[in-house]
Amino acid sequence: MEHLTLLIGVVIVTALAFDFTNGFHDTANAMATTISTGAMSPRLAVAMSAVLNLAGAFLSVQVAKTISGGIIDEKSGIRPEVIFAGLVGAIVWNLVTWLAGLPSSSSHALFGGLIGATLVAVGAHGVHGEAVVMKVLIPAVASPLVAGAAAALATRLTYRIGRNADPESTRKGYRAGQIASAGLVSLAHGTNDAQKTMGVITLALITGGLIAPGSNPPVWVILSAGTAMALGTYIGGWRIIRTLGKGLTDVQPQQGFAAQSGAATVILASSHLGFALSTTHVVSGAVLGSGVGRKGAVVRWGTAGRMGLSWLITLPAAGLVAAGATAVADQGTWGVGLVGVLGLLVCAGAYVLAQRNRVDHTNVNDVAPVGGSASGAAAVAGPGAFDAFSGELSATIPPPAQAAPVTRKAAL
Repeated sequence: MEHLTLLIGVVIVTALAFDFTNGFHDTANAMATTISTGAMSPRLAVAMSAVLNLAGAFLSVQVAKTISGGIIDEKSGIRPEVIFAGLVGAIVWNLVTWLAGLPSSSSHALFGGLIGATLVAVGAHGVHGEAVVMKVLIPAVASPLVAGAAAALATRLTYRIGRNADPESTRKGYRAGQIASAGLVSLAHGTNDAQKTMGVITLALITGGLIAPGSNPPVWVILSAGTAMALGTYIGGWRIIRTLGKGLTDVQPQQGFAAQSGAATVILASSHLGFALSTTHVVSGAVLGSGVGRKGAVVRWGTAGRMGLSWLITLPAAGLVAAGATAVADQGTWGVGLVGVLGLLVCAGAYVLAQRNRVDHTNVNDVAPVGGSASGAAAVAGPGAFDAFSGELSATIPPPAQAAPVTRKAAL
């Protein structure tokens, strides 16, 4: 029993670590457009998002119940070490995509990790296939399309309504609207994504016999999950903020307001219905929709295509990592320990690699798209800056040299 209790403790800590990576991985969902348009300073933006993520964790438990008893059969013989392996798979994939600056789905990384670990440990009967299709896969396809269409329509309306207004006054007004809508997205993100970690911890408590099947997450679970996500949010996923704020389209305040309002509406409605959708998919779709909705805007479909590819492989990739981790963890205590050590080494390696080409609040807006190519633009950044569009180091383009003054004698 002592071993089981210790293992559940390890699972809880690992779940909170995933929640932390979810926070900094998904900060861009709420704040990328607000930061890129200058509506808020980067540090203030992530601080506001962190507070509202914590508040959102207390609004609902429907998504948590989908995770703890909907996707995975809690009575199929799932053991705490299986959940642990699933979480390791999700964390590893989150760090890989964060390094690449790709706004992939932390939610799908978690689903893939849990599903892959369950398939290896107990077989297909441990996964509720219908729930996966209805609660995960269909929302994954529909949510970015719905959010994109809503954002495109809202963008067209905002420009049409304000076409005769003073441009500077309109810009200031929409920047204020961006702050409000970004706060709503942060609240919605806490409501949807923090609940996924709550569901995982609740599932671990159920498998250990500490709470009854079908139970709601205890208050301490809600508080700890919300706090871990808030801390991760405050750290700021600057690489992904750069991609989402600058890489898909040149976002103006009107577009940012329309995109964030549409995304928040979709996320909150889905949370109420218990759909464990990806906030990354929703917000990315909304940002693309805002680019489509503004006449003359450049939409970088090459960047969007790379993001879409990462969305497709996230669930199976995290599942494969988790499946391998489960095979090792099933060997006993030493296997669990080895998986934990390997997971820590991956985290340390990601941190070291990130420091080589650091992106933070001081340079998050330095990458500026140039040219008009709709298939992906080059990036201009400081020396050795990370190009979030291509995943490579961007070239440094020096400013043009000042021409020598032309004297009258020389002119003659």
